[in-house]
Amino acid sequence: MPEAAHSQDLALLEEAARRSGEIALGYFGKDPRTWMKDGASPVSEADMAVDAWLKQHLLAARPDYGWLSEETADTPDRLQRRQLFIVDPIDGTRAFLAGKDEWTVSLAMVTDGRPRAAALFNPVRGEMYLAVQGGGTRLNGRLVQTGARQDIAGATVLGPQGLLAAAARSGLVPAGTIGSLAYRIALVAKADVDVAVARPRSHDWDLAAADLLVQEAGGRLTDLGGATLTYNRESLRHPELVAAGDSLHGAAVRLFADLADKAS
Repeated sequence: MPEAAHSQDLALLEEAARRSGEIALGYFGKDPRTWMKDGASPVSEADMAVDAWLKQHLLAARPDYGWLSEETADTPDRLQRRQLFIVDPIDGTRAFLAGKDEWTVSLAMVTDGRPRAAALFNPVRGEMYLAVQGGGTRLNGRLVQTGARQDIAGATVLGPQGLLAAAARSGLVPAGTIGSLAYRIALVAKADVDVAVARPRSHDWDLAAADLLVQEAGGRLTDLGGATLTYNRESLRHPELVAAGDSLHGAAVRLFADLADKAS
């Protein structure tokens, strides 16, 4: 059973995700002001507006929690907090700016390095994914589960194009690329696809909410050594990752580890 405090955090995250979606939709399809950060990644006034609202709202409700967001300058004080919010105001900004329907608001509450409550909201599709530790994963109120497939041959996979091509040569069925990494992983949680793969250098805010969604739906998100992820470390980046249902996860990890070895 989920802890009462975690359930309260989940309710807070759900309400915040819905409001954030409304704010983002106010800019969607309206050519928001956009610029590049770190020389390669786009950010828009919509990202910043959602981020500012989330920070004010969530920390007002939980002033003792730390804060980590893609669009807020990182500070070392988060490392001293057992509990913190890890958020991506708009995960899939490129998709958002292109008018696609696959971007999300990704919110997680993390305790001692692991997500305990998570909300992932796709405002365009009207999909709210919620998970709390020990309470399962729900999509619009309905419990969802990862697939029960055991055979990696013929399994469907989402990921970056280069990895999809290599996976297809190994017998998997490419299901395309999704702009929001969190949403890509969430589709494993509801068994729309069997496997989702992430390139190296994804960040805490890309992963924390989706990680709990998959875990509570009966799957796993790990690195190629099978290790569970830890969040709120000094380094925010992660290596290549694989998400799949528990019955398929081991075979998927072995396959992508082998592909990584061949590519190196």
